[in-house]
Amino acid sequence: MATVVDLFTYPVKGCAGTSVDGAYLTPAGLAHDRGFMVVSLDGVYRTQRRDPRLALVRPTVSADGGRLSLASADPGRGDSDMVHVDVTTSAPRRDVDLFGVTYQGIDQGDEAAAWLSDFLGTPSRLVRVPPEHDRKTDGLTPGTSGYADSSAVHLLSRASLAHLHTKMAERGAPPLAMDRFRPNIVIDGHPERRHGEDWSAAPHAEDRIRRMTIGAAALGYTKLAVRCAVTLVDQEAGARGGPEPLRTLADYRRAPGGGVVFGAKFSVVRAGKLSVGDEVVVQEWGDAEA
Repeated sequence: MATVVDLFTYPVKGCAGTSVDGAYLTPAGLAHDRGFMVVSLDGVYRTQRRDPRLALVRPTVSADGGRLSLASADPGRGDSDMVHVDVTTSAPRRDVDLFGVTYQGIDQGDEAAAWLSDFLGTPSRLVRVPPEHDRKTDGLTPGTSGYADSSAVHLLSRASLAHLHTKMAERGAPPLAMDRFRPNIVIDGHPERRHGEDWSAAPHAEDRIRRMTIGAAALGYTKLAVRCAVTLVDQEAGARGGPEPLRTLADYRRAPGGGVVFGAKFSVVRAGKLSVGDEVVVQEWGDAEA
């Protein structure tokens, strides 16, 4: 049996994640996930690819989404270094750029902007997804999401990470934390046999899931997760930590269309509550793409 062993939400795109025991899975992903985004003065999204210190920003959102706190995880700045934002959805909309596509964002004011600009060392603003946000995501099962890179949910198994660690150890490289890959749902074990194979603890089994239920929610496969330079960032240090895991993944996880893949992405077919300990029940399997 496969179960959910970790749930993570990332309220501000590119910033630190929050581990939760349970959360409501909305059509756009876990509640508040990537609902905010840091942008340049021109509205272009900021990412750990260029601004690795984003990893040291710890966001917290109130249950109703009305208040956002940003705290520093930089030891040199002290525990009291934080800013509180009364979230607005009524301020004027502005254009924001995410991977060259224009969306709308609601600016969250000068105080948050000043704090982020100082922390990151570059002029920045904070925007929120508007309530009327109507983004369509691609893949096998179309869906929607907030400011996520693409699909609403990123799922990864512990077996896949353990397999990567085995490959890395052959190079003499130490293991990496799961947070390098910034998943929303982490599963362990495997729910059933397929075509007579025992897939319990098989690496990359998530690549083959096409339809599944977890808790009260249902998810549909969109595509494999193509990995980028964010995986090189040490999430505790807020700085690049070396060539892994991309160096090792390039040996055995190259995607047919280019790049390397690790984990799978899903759209939300039916919203509902998820909790750590929920069973993963697969209704439909497919063939691996990589």
